[in-house]
Amino acid sequence: MTGWARYAGVAALLCIFACSKSEPTPRSAPVTKANSLPSTDPAAESYVMPQLPHARVTLKDVYGGTHPVDVEVAASDEATTRGMMWRARLDDGKGMLFIFPDEKVRAFWMRNTLIPLDMLFIGADKKVVGIVEQAAPQTLTSRSVGVPSKYVLEVPGGWSAKSGVKPGSPVEIETR
Repeated sequence: MTGWARYAGVAALLCIFACSKSEPTPRSAPVTKANSLPSTDPAAESYVMPQLPHARVTLKDVYGGTHPVDVEVAASDEATTRGMMWRARLDDGKGMLFIFPDEKVRAFWMRNTLIPLDMLFIGADKKVVGIVEQAAPQTLTSRSVGVPSKYVLEVPGGWSAKSGVKPGSPVEIETR
């Protein structure tokens, strides 16, 4: 095969591979793109997040009913930076709990977050102090409730309205 024919064959194969559909890489799987290494930036799509600890958060609604949520716990700086970025879905009964060392007014944005979320801001006394419902994905709009919080629980968009959880609702956090 001549040099030109070999070059054309390799180019055609590369085009076929680049144009073919592939399943999305799971968040915990290593990056497999040719000549690509995982990023060290937690906000980058190719960043491989270490396994996060898990907990159960149980919230009471206005009628006294309970609503358990199994959560990943974001207690480190990198986990807080990454948050729910690049996830294509979040199942009912699942979420992410951000734990901060102190209680203060917090604000979140949805950069690289692909799904709408509800954000429940929780005070040190473990009561919901405010809720941002249906935060639009892929925006840099700052979202806050303007009240100090020590915890923020992210759940699927619309969860708060469905569950009847409101500001003042008590919260229990069980670590595993």
